[in-house]
Amino acid sequence: MNVRDFRKIALVGASPNPSKYGNIILKDLVGKGYEVLPVNPKHEEIEGLRCYRSVRELPGDVDVIVFVVPPAVGLGIAREAVEAGFKRLWFQPGAESDDIARFLDEKGVEYSFGKCIIAETTWTSWG
Repeated sequence: MNVRDFRKIALVGASPNPSKYGNIILKDLVGKGYEVLPVNPKHEEIEGLRCYRSVRELPGDVDVIVFVVPPAVGLGIAREAVEAGFKRLWFQPGAESDDIARFLDEKGVEYSFGKCIIAETTWTSWG
């Protein structure tokens, strides 16, 4: 998966709490010029951005969905994402699991485990 292809990134587990990775990642990606779509069912807005309640609400032109949620939560959301037609999923370190990998392999979905989206996108700035 080539991060240079990403422009529009959905972030599952986005958080308004500045000490949470879901907020740190969101602000980092926005600061690099990406269009970020926060996904969190508990919030209407995060960091001034409209928050989506589920991946099913996302527009179809999202380049990748980044997960920063526990694996038990991520598996269900990954299933929803695949059912909605998304084909590129990125799991932050700690968000991945063998169950998720098996499911995504069965479905032929491209995914990333073990790489941090912040580190992988440090090369660019669209702004």
